[in-house]
Amino acid sequence: MLDFSTDRLNLKFSREREWVRLEHYGFDEQSWLHPNAASRLFAVYVNGQCYNANNLNLRDVNVDYKQAGVQHVIMRFTGDMEVEHHLKIYADTALVESWQVVKNNSANALTVERVDSFALSIPQAAYELFYYTGNWGSEFEGKTVSLEQSISIDSKTGRSSKGCHPWFALTKDNGKVFSASVAWSGNWVCRFEPLADGGFSLSGGLHDWCFSKELTPDATIETPVAVMVLGSDLNEISRQYARIGRKHWYPRTQLSSLPPAEWNHWWSYEDDHISEKVFRDNVAIAAEMGMDVCVLDAGWFGPSDAGTFWNDYRGDWDLINTARFPNGMRPISDDVHSRGMKFGMWCEIEAVGTKARITTTHPELIARRDGEHLGQICLGSPQTREWAYQTLKHLITENNLDWIKLDFNLDPGAGCNRTDHGHGAGDGLYEHYIGYYGLLKRIRKEFPQVTLESCSSGGLRIDLGLLRHTDMTFLSDPDYPVHDLQLFWGASTMLAPDSILHWSFGDWINKDPPPQQNFNPRDPKLEPHQLDYYTRISMLNVFGISQKLPELPAWVKARLTYHTNVYKNHVRRFVREADLYRLGSQPKRDGSGERWCSFQYSLPDDTEHLLFVFRLPGSEEEKAVVLRNLNPKRIYNIAGFEGETFAPQTGADLMMGGIPFAGMPTEASWLLKVF
Repeated sequence: MLDFSTDRLNLKFSREREWVRLEHYGFDEQSWLHPNAASRLFAVYVNGQCYNANNLNLRDVNVDYKQAGVQHVIMRFTGDMEVEHHLKIYADTALVESWQVVKNNSANALTVERVDSFALSIPQAAYELFYYTGNWGSEFEGKTVSLEQSISIDSKTGRSSKGCHPWFALTKDNGKVFSASVAWSGNWVCRFEPLADGGFSLSGGLHDWCFSKELTPDATIETPVAVMVLGSDLNEISRQYARIGRKHWYPRTQLSSLPPAEWNHWWSYEDDHISEKVFRDNVAIAAEMGMDVCVLDAGWFGPSDAGTFWNDYRGDWDLINTARFPNGMRPISDDVHSRGMKFGMWCEIEAVGTKARITTTHPELIARRDGEHLGQICLGSPQTREWAYQTLKHLITENNLDWIKLDFNLDPGAGCNRTDHGHGAGDGLYEHYIGYYGLLKRIRKEFPQVTLESCSSGGLRIDLGLLRHTDMTFLSDPDYPVHDLQLFWGASTMLAPDSILHWSFGDWINKDPPPQQNFNPRDPKLEPHQLDYYTRISMLNVFGISQKLPELPAWVKARLTYHTNVYKNHVRRFVREADLYRLGSQPKRDGSGERWCSFQYSLPDDTEHLLFVFRLPGSEEEKAVVLRNLNPKRIYNIAGFEGETFAPQTGADLMMGGIPFAGMPTEASWLLKVF
């Protein structure tokens, strides 16, 4: 018997009895594994048959310790095919990763119809399932249901977080939580199915909808990673996701590791109001305000016509719209750099607009399903991957880029089913994402200084697969305050705050904005406490603004400059390093949920804490905010960044009675140091 242990996790393997068991020492009352069901671990459906750890032979078990703090366990099962089951066990956590490599070691072709990256059975108990639905402008909409019958959460749009976000938390009647996330950017599924004698069967990974992959002899398929976490509550679950993400998953550049303060032109100008002069005028003000990076969003490419619409010409990245940018991009880049800032550009490398020349000049690159143009290229094709790499390489080198915003504004559904791209009719979407990950890996290797931002109609492709290749993800197109708070509360249950980018309340010129998107920084009725409230919300994560900087009233500019400096000099260290605690339930866009929204950042050594408090419309007049994770016997000082002071309190008092807040208007906020 092999026995590998950490403080929180024990894995036991027995070749003789051919079973594998996973136990979490924190759950003494009852195991999270069904007592009458052997752990299946995974499932592979081939030619109509299901194979798992119970009906394949366990041939050997190997453990790799090359990565510090990680045990990489590889179990090799054999039968009609060979399955390598991979587990990564992270020290001092109850977090594991699970995935498989399936190989056809027979003499005949095999058809893989479904692959579950995790499969386990849990005992009979009262369970509450918490997950998020997602759509444009309604990302991270928390849903809670009692687990009483069969239910599936999934996405079949071709984008990981359109439909549902690839994450869930299952709370047991004893209050303990099991969470899992599918680290995949395409179609995925998590299933909860009742067992005949009580309990539930849990499985998930790559979606089997419209999926199949033919494996010729010696061919392989690697499944998406499933991340599984156990904890005492949702904050503990989130802390483990964040700590492991920062240490092992998220790539970082010198710029993204700050994290930076960003100005982006988009919502204030979009494409039909942006030009070289407009951008440069904003760059000059951004430098005065202390911004770290300026990003030119859509509108720079396509035919030389000021009236073109960005969406129509995606794919023609070799064209610069000289009606808007007569001198090209490099002088703008040089201007940004000369002012001590970094320069970034937007590109939707996967997409093809309806008027783009690429459809006729390079038809071999286009993704099609049953002959229909899907509006994108197919990165399952080696030729397409090379074209995409050369295109991005040209943009980076010609324009001296420090940052690329990689957007994706369409639903590929089941993906490409052409058979002349190097993939089969049933695995085009799978191979597209394998190709996309490979493209990003190649770009990062060749240009390690370039920060990669992920975006998809705002927040419709947010997952732990893509965040292993990009520095941060954009949360949503709308950025009004309660929406921002709901998003951050939800996203931070699976992502570290320094991997999240969102902007403060924006000044939109969009012709059809959400009704809540009504901020006007030039409104004479705007109060300083409101501007502080709007801005501090964005300081919870990677800080960004999208404003017409030259048109800001002097006091607004001064106040935003102040907040930018507070973020850079004080806050972002916590965003980068600290544990996050949500001090209440999720606030909701519809006016329900938490109306006093508070977040606590705690440095792991307990030396300092940072407290954000927001009073939303519809809240009660007073609120005592109770803190977490303090030393009960220690006396803590409490102070604001603008001279606010509070009486010192013990950790025990702060965790029992909390800090009382009263006399604040709605749309007001506090930012406090607890030390």
